[in-house]
Amino acid sequence: SGKKVRLEKDQTNRDKYERLLRYIYVDDSFVNLELVKAGLARIKFYKPDTKHHSKLKEAEDYAKLNKVGLWGGCEE
Repeated sequence: SGKKVRLEKDQTNRDKYERLLRYIYVDDSFVNLELVKAGLARIKFYKPDTKHHSKLKEAEDYAKLNKVGLWGGCEE
C-alpha cells in the first residue's frame, strides 16, 4: 500500500526461543510505541535490549493512568 516498513535491531538479535527481536516502524510511526500507548501491549525489557525503554515506559504509564485498552479494567 505504498508504506515504508523498517525493522530496527537493539543489542540482541534473537531471544531464548529464537524469535527475531525488532522494533517496528511504518513510515514515521513507531508501531511498538503506538501499541503500548493505546493499551494494546505491555512492555517487558531484558538487558541489554533497552534502547527505547524510557519512551515505552512513558507510553505504558500514560495508558495505565488513562485506563486505556487492557488497563481499562484494572484497579490498584
